[in-house]
Amino acid sequence: MSTEEPLVGRLAPSPTGLIHLGHARTFLLAWWSVRSRGGRVVLRIEDLDGDRCSPEMVDAAKRDLEWLGLDWDGAARLQSTGIERMAAELAELEARGLVYPCVCTRGEVRQAQSAPQAGDAEPRYPGTCRGRFASREHAAQRSGRTPSLRFIVPEGPVTVRDELRGEVVFDVAASVGDFVVARRDGAPAYQLAVVSDDAYDGVTEVLRGDDLLPSAARQRLLQRALALPSPAYVHLPLVLDETGRRLAKRERDLGLYDLASAGADPRAVVAWAAQSAGMRVPDRLTAREATAAFARDRLPREPVRLDRVTLEHLRQAR
Repeated sequence: MSTEEPLVGRLAPSPTGLIHLGHARTFLLAWWSVRSRGGRVVLRIEDLDGDRCSPEMVDAAKRDLEWLGLDWDGAARLQSTGIERMAAELAELEARGLVYPCVCTRGEVRQAQSAPQAGDAEPRYPGTCRGRFASREHAAQRSGRTPSLRFIVPEGPVTVRDELRGEVVFDVAASVGDFVVARRDGAPAYQLAVVSDDAYDGVTEVLRGDDLLPSAARQRLLQRALALPSPAYVHLPLVLDETGRRLAKRERDLGLYDLASAGADPRAVVAWAAQSAGMRVPDRLTAREATAAFARDRLPREPVRLDRVTLEHLRQAR
């Protein structure tokens, strides 16, 4: 009898906007990586950003994944159904003194930087509220603000094993400092929610964009703190537009909804995604037909450019 851990991957769209071609490629590759080895795939809709999520976007995410030809095992699950579990984990961290209340605004954190940071880089939290308040209630009374909760990041390197890059070392304390694990409205923040859900769903492999590689270090710290397993990570270089910028949800001409509405053939999108990842496949085929061609050792180590010629080809494919 085999004692090998079952392979479980996940698709985790966020219903804050429409799925674009970059997302589609990542979801296809995550699905192929698991299905090619006979593993299970779970679908988790990450809907904790209540102000930006809607039932219509949840339905749209499922529809787009189905249009690509992807399936999953069991019913799709909303991340918000795990709120009580995550609240218990937050309470555990709080009881052990591993988190603290913070009343700083984003603007105040940015103003506290000793030097400006370029682009969208996340500012390092300087620890303004660490040790300042005895409890969340005390923080609210003293400041007149509803506090968030920040995780106390230990000093020293954090090593993340990535299947494409090998061992990558981060200094979370020096780069971002103590990070938020519960928002002011009490909802679990992204880093904690992902860690909690991956453990709950039994996820053993996470394939996602390499913009989330730094997050893996923070998630590794939370996994250790909560004694939760760490999945194998595969962080793919992103799809960029012809100017070298990462694709954005606001660019509707890159969205699967518009392609599907225009009558585009999803098999052409599948073929583009597969070929961009080194898979030797014809110019049109279904996701299931492409599964056998997946090979992790052919995955590119550089970003993929999506130029206008390719986009127009995908639009007009019938």
